[in-house]
Amino acid sequence: MKATILRQLDLPNLPSASGVEVVGDMAYIIGDDSPFLYCLDVHSFAAGAPVTLFETAHFSSGRIPKNLKPDLECMTLVPGPPGETNLLVLGSGATPARENGFWVTLAPDAKSAAAVYPVSLAGLYAALRPSLPAGITLNLEAAAATATELLLFQRTVGSTAGNLVFHLPLAATLDYLRHRRTQVPEVSRQFYQLPTINGKPAGFSGATVFEDKLFVTASVEDTADAIADGAVLGSFVGLLPLTTSSINTSPVALQLTQLALPGGRPYRGKVESVAVRWKVGPGHYELLLVTDDDAGGSTALIVEAVV
Repeated sequence: MKATILRQLDLPNLPSASGVEVVGDMAYIIGDDSPFLYCLDVHSFAAGAPVTLFETAHFSSGRIPKNLKPDLECMTLVPGPPGETNLLVLGSGATPARENGFWVTLAPDAKSAAAVYPVSLAGLYAALRPSLPAGITLNLEAAAATATELLLFQRTVGSTAGNLVFHLPLAATLDYLRHRRTQVPEVSRQFYQLPTINGKPAGFSGATVFEDKLFVTASVEDTADAIADGAVLGSFVGLLPLTTSSINTSPVALQLTQLALPGGRPYRGKVESVAVRWKVGPGHYELLLVTDDDAGGSTALIVEAVV
């Protein structure tokens, strides 16, 4: 893939961007220490009224404190009844406070309010943890849905051992989360070998399915702690094979493209998520990436991708 940053935009009053999805003319963005789902025009980036995901008394400073935040890191479009557009928002699972999520049914028009339903993730996450290597903390950073699977992306910083994707049957998993079945569906996993910067391995940070392609992002932090932040060294974007073939038993090496600024200087920001803003032509896309500076600031990157 060839990826070129076309421009950067500040996202004021949108703290700690962690996930993005594009639906029609709207970009929906979550922050890991915010109680809102933010709604922006995908063309102008003008902000609309945010959707309240949950009530909290701890947002007075503009960010929920780290020890209390739900750490909403994952968001993906999921199917519902005909005519419905739904987003599934998931916490990272790194602490008990981060085992909650939300099912959001978007309004069919701008005059109506979205419907928000809380989702407990404790049972699902308990089923995922035994699939992690010894000593690795569950830390989900991205989600993507294909026609048949829900893909959950584990981010492990400071180690190559835990970069993996959990594969779950989509319909059965959604039924479990919505209390229509009692057993967690069978989980499989695929490990990946991600690129490095200065000897530090990247960890997954974002994912989205568009048509027949699975776009992913990964970033590099100089830390081995799933909760504490570290110095950001750079970020990558690329494609994961979207296949229904059997899961490999050994890690799959991924060739990702390191993001660079115009002129070739490496981009040192931490990309948190990716969506396709629109398709320009065959194999030619404009991506919308969101970043988090770990101090509450957020930006959007418009990236031209040729695959």
